[in-house]
Amino acid sequence: MTVSILIFLPVIAALAVLLFKNDAAKHAALTFSVAELGIALFFLSKFVPNASVQFGIDTPWIPKFGIYFSAGIDGISMMMVLLTTILVPLIILTTYKHQYKNAGAFYALVLFMQAGLLLVFTALDGFLFYVGWEAALIPIYFICGLWGGQNRIKVTLKFFIYTFAGSLFMLVGIIYLYTQNPNHTYDLHEFYNLGLTPTQQAWVFGAFFLAFAIKIPVFPFHTWQPDTYTEAPSAGSMMLAGIMLKMGLYGILRWLLPNAPLGFIKSIPFMVSWENTVIVLCLIGIIYASIIAFTQKDGKRLAAYSSIAHVGLIALGLFTLTQQGVQGALIQMLNHGINIVGLFFIWDIISRRLNTRDMGQLGGIAKKAPLFATAFLIIVLGTVALPLTNGFIGEFLLLSGVYQVGIVFAALAGLTIIFGAVYMLRMYKNVMQGETNALTATFTDITGSEKLVLAIICILIIVLGVYPQPILHISQASVDKLVSSIVFKTIGINN
Repeated sequence: MTVSILIFLPVIAALAVLLFKNDAAKHAALTFSVAELGIALFFLSKFVPNASVQFGIDTPWIPKFGIYFSAGIDGISMMMVLLTTILVPLIILTTYKHQYKNAGAFYALVLFMQAGLLLVFTALDGFLFYVGWEAALIPIYFICGLWGGQNRIKVTLKFFIYTFAGSLFMLVGIIYLYTQNPNHTYDLHEFYNLGLTPTQQAWVFGAFFLAFAIKIPVFPFHTWQPDTYTEAPSAGSMMLAGIMLKMGLYGILRWLLPNAPLGFIKSIPFMVSWENTVIVLCLIGIIYASIIAFTQKDGKRLAAYSSIAHVGLIALGLFTLTQQGVQGALIQMLNHGINIVGLFFIWDIISRRLNTRDMGQLGGIAKKAPLFATAFLIIVLGTVALPLTNGFIGEFLLLSGVYQVGIVFAALAGLTIIFGAVYMLRMYKNVMQGETNALTATFTDITGSEKLVLAIICILIIVLGVYPQPILHISQASVDKLVSSIVFKTIGINN
């Protein structure tokens, strides 16, 4: 069995779901997404946690131009496959209290987007990677544009322009690597061995970095994100924050640093080195987004700025080129996806019951909904990286990696934990504690699918916090090999 079944099943499922309407569409989408999770877990059961590529497929697609349908799974890819296949059924389940016009199209787009995401996370051919990158963008554009909020058209258009423009720079970088490959293929591992000069790599680094920085997003390419997350339907926000932004982080690790390791530390005309530039941008994003989060009154918008701060730390960990930093980034990608989906679902429940996300109008909900209050608290604690929750091990490893680069960098990066604890706990206090008012007195506790989703999320937060070793073990060998390879290539220029 090859990885192709993971990629094509959601496409087939999307076409099938188009035939269904209303509740039948959501039931069919959930069934297919659970089946996809089952296949991913089967792959996991057969996966050997070494640095090899497994379950691979490599077949000619457009051989005249050196394009192959080449995909496979190693320890790094497996983390992203698990992230995607775990979160998609959860996200579909969060929509069970919603009624969407043309539900068949909505759920078909979600499943088609899942196929694009999995293609990105498993592609071993540059052209195939780019196809997956764009294939994941198109469905979310329509999800946000057709089912989003009042300002959805303007906001979605801005999002599309930003991300599409960034991807064009990446396409230029991929084509350039192809032209430098004597075998004239887009094979990833052949790209790794091209031996480009430091200056060539610096320009390649810039082309890829723009695309990935916009997608993550890294400051100052973040301006599309808060508005898009706020205006998107809740399921769209979850797909964007929980999974799609990980495309950029994954791209840094798989396509950027291994292809342009010398470019990372090389200065190009009129610029300081990319190394100094990206570290400063990540640190600014962490601090800036945390400060802006303090000022937010809309709970969903606060979660959006919190996400910018947390993914800024993840990106910084990747650029440390340390085993701890990269391992921390990988497990934190998984943990961030779980936590941010939980946060957005919390605000979806509040908004659906009370028709507002303004924290100034809320208070005392814990008295009316103890189960909801407990789940909310666990999600908040995971987000602020309390020990024995899932966020702790990732942020500990990330800060350990950053510390190896510089104590000052670690101190500044650590502000995201301090600031995050303050604004997240203050949010919880304002929303859940105190006395009820005329609005919140009508709040009812979670039921049915809401209980199930929040229970699964809370269990994952606790289990991954108490015993993260099995997850870390999946990617350890692949991370060690990749980081060692990148560092080895940079030794010569540093000496």
